[in-house]
Amino acid sequence: MKLAVLLLTACAAAFAANYQLKASPSTVVWGYYWSAEKPVLHIQSGDTVEIQTMITNSPDRLAAAGVEPDDIQPELKAIYAEVKDKGPGGHILTGPIYIDGAEPGDALEVRIVRTQLAIPYAYNSFRPNSGVLTPDDFAKGATKIVPLDEKRMVAKFSDSIEIPLHPFFGSMGVAPPEAMGRVSSAPPGIYAGNLDNKDLVAGTSLFIPVHVPGALFVAGDGHAGQGNGEVDITALETSLFGTFQFVVHKGMKLDWPRGETPTHYIAMGLNPDLTEALRLAVREAIQFLAAEKHLSREDAYMLCSTAVDFNVTQAVDGTKGVHAMIPKSIFH
Repeated sequence: MKLAVLLLTACAAAFAANYQLKASPSTVVWGYYWSAEKPVLHIQSGDTVEIQTMITNSPDRLAAAGVEPDDIQPELKAIYAEVKDKGPGGHILTGPIYIDGAEPGDALEVRIVRTQLAIPYAYNSFRPNSGVLTPDDFAKGATKIVPLDEKRMVAKFSDSIEIPLHPFFGSMGVAPPEAMGRVSSAPPGIYAGNLDNKDLVAGTSLFIPVHVPGALFVAGDGHAGQGNGEVDITALETSLFGTFQFVVHKGMKLDWPRGETPTHYIAMGLNPDLTEALRLAVREAIQFLAAEKHLSREDAYMLCSTAVDFNVTQAVDGTKGVHAMIPKSIFH
């Protein structure tokens, strides 16, 4: 049986196709996830797509913050000039991509093969009425343009501070169930979306429950780096290229997104209340350990308390995120 599975996998890989999807006014959606959005690309399970994504900021604001006009991408200028159907969120997302064979009740594995910086800068900004803190803490907002050194993979935050880069996509997701209608790109949900999970870098996988035929995957909100919590509401916001391989897992029913890195399994909890998000992450971790590692629920709960880290993914997007990092090294 194992040999047959390996042969089928090898055959699927041999016939897999590679695509490129550039960001343009006709290939992006602005600020939403929606089951009725028309796909801009059709692919098969196993295919790979290089996706171009845009920074989440306007050319005018970038210029006002000090970015040279020649360093502002022409694709971004065209999108701001031509896309009129916007909101309710603010992210520019490339797609959607229709994956043939993906149906409700399946799971879509998004293998993040490669991430690449597209521009030599990022920005971070906050406003008094956003982020974790309140106008009592900051009476006005601020924006900082942060140069990126791709060769050394550091961000030059100041003359005395360099931040190691770990590029990732803050927002990756599929269409929500049809009954939810058009949902804002700001809060994450059962469709994944704006998870802002800094552990989902190149070499990792995101597993998302499929809610509509074709899944309708989109990506954006590129980050050059981020701290867990994303407390002022932005990270090192930038434009990225990402290479993704899409694999449909038939009948793999998930209630919430999950992740996997070379060293950890990731269970996720999402809720407007941070404590409830933590509880959901614990329940999801227990469910994973019981189903995949065949632990009793009691042992799984105890293992969560003794070996699993529960981190605040982000606390600023309406729906809070907590992710459980389950180390693979504890299993023999």
